[in-house]
Amino acid sequence: MEFTKSVRLPGDADTYTLSPEVKKYTLTDLGFEETRRGNFEYKGSLDTDNPFKPVARLRILVNADLTGFKMETVTGNGARRINIFTHQRAAEFVEQYHFILDEMLKRNVFISSRAD
Repeated sequence: MEFTKSVRLPGDADTYTLSPEVKKYTLTDLGFEETRRGNFEYKGSLDTDNPFKPVARLRILVNADLTGFKMETVTGNGARRINIFTHQRAAEFVEQYHFILDEMLKRNVFISSRAD
């Protein structure tokens, strides 16, 4: 999976685009960690029942020069992708997913647009 400017997860009505105003310090404030290659990675739990051993996670990787990103929802151990919009606990996972991304929208990490 390569870095892109915009991502829309399967089942989501919103497309997220990396904001031109994104800053490295904002990413670290929001819980992103710098990788060995200088990229910024976020791994957030979508499981409100057990956030330390989650069933689903949101994983976002922003490249070092802040021009592209990858975003996916994965199992708790990160081994495979899952579609949280069709999961049996979809309501809970989708609510947490939007909660996390809403904070990133407020902090100018992403810009959101809704598909018609």
